[in-house]
Amino acid sequence: MALKVRKNLSAPAPYDCPLSECLSIIGGTWTPNILWNLGAGARRFSELRGDIPRISAKMLAARLKELEENGVVSREVKPTSPPSVEYSLTAHGRELLPAIEAIAAVGHKLKKRKQRARKKS
Repeated sequence: MALKVRKNLSAPAPYDCPLSECLSIIGGTWTPNILWNLGAGARRFSELRGDIPRISAKMLAARLKELEENGVVSREVKPTSPPSVEYSLTAHGRELLPAIEAIAAVGHKLKKRKQRARKKS
């Protein structure tokens, strides 16, 4: 016997769904890690590479460029010799931090649950 298709009771998502918009920015590979590390203050490229050891230089450069284009990260060339570049979160980027922190909090809970399940088995 076929199951009856139930009606969706949630409000229909608008065509330009705000959740999709937010996830299009923070959903990229390594993007949450970059935002997390910039949340504590400005960092140079090499510092970010050290903060996220498994990211390649090419991927970090690509993600930083995307974040800059989306107005989430600002890039400032410092007048030093040799010139250095610092990346920091814009006001728009700082607005994303509570979402990243909430996701991290749930991640910690899930990790603890997995560890307890492993100990029981």
